[in-house]
Amino acid sequence: MQNVKTQIFKTFGILLVFSVLLALPATAAAADFPSKPAKIIVAFPPGAATDIVGRILAQKLTEMWGQSVIVDNRAGASGTIGTDVVAKSPADGYTMLLGTLGNLAANPSLYRNLPFDMGRDFIPVSLVVMVNFVMVAHPALPVKTVKELIALAKAKPGELNYSSSGAGGLPHLAGELFKSMAGVNVLHISYKGSVPSFTDLLGGRISYSIDNLPLALPYIKSGRLRALAVVGPRRQPMLPDVPTMVEAGIPGYELTNWFGLMLPAGTPRDVVQRINADIAKVLKMPDVRERLLGMAAEPVGSTPEQFSVFLKSETEKWAKVIKDGAITAE
Repeated sequence: MQNVKTQIFKTFGILLVFSVLLALPATAAAADFPSKPAKIIVAFPPGAATDIVGRILAQKLTEMWGQSVIVDNRAGASGTIGTDVVAKSPADGYTMLLGTLGNLAANPSLYRNLPFDMGRDFIPVSLVVMVNFVMVAHPALPVKTVKELIALAKAKPGELNYSSSGAGGLPHLAGELFKSMAGVNVLHISYKGSVPSFTDLLGGRISYSIDNLPLALPYIKSGRLRALAVVGPRRQPMLPDVPTMVEAGIPGYELTNWFGLMLPAGTPRDVVQRINADIAKVLKMPDVRERLLGMAAEPVGSTPEQFSVFLKSETEKWAKVIKDGAITAE
């Protein structure tokens, strides 16, 4: 009996030492982080709102870490391409994804054969900003309100068009939701990103668009675009005279975009916590807050656990919207 006990203790001791040794590399990696350059993958083109926010984070993290942090734009397929790059990257904290409601929460319901699984292949790090959408029209379009736009669209079925950043992207979902709720027949024109979408809108080749307020704001202020409604729960301080979509006559129409930071599954928890803490510090910096608020992006921040719960809720919400509206990624 004594020999059996001795053998058990020996075996337990070996297993304990082995488990400690296994834990050492991850602990050491976390303690050394960051020890080399890192990158933030933005799954949309340069100039988009996500790109602007990503570059603000990258600049501040570079200063904090003493290591270069760059933005790597991997646009295409409504954010699917860039998201897949991160899913297949090493789980060491050096490749981050700045995603949106569209590619993180809506795409799983829009695309049947995604090359990754959001729940399996990613770890939520932090909610970063909340971003309102805005409906904007070219000034040559003879409308000044949402009701006038609806009336024109109904008088000329199939003649008006709206642009989006790509089939299945959030501007597309916003546009299809408006078509359904307003009961209008308008043509969807898909682009590879919000920037080229706005290029044709500014050129008068597009009637209207519903997209991120940070992108549209400079053009609204310069008079190159006309704001018809903000798409959120309340009016925006920088556009106090522009009504919400609900105030403009579409009851129940509300959409708030958000950006969040993700890491590949398997990233050591200490690294996740370090990045989360540093993102929180960045979002509290007065100059960062001023710049984000000035472009109509509200800095938020969260714990990984809070962002995980929020992401699950948003995914379920948009799955229902997509199903009920029979919205597809063309």
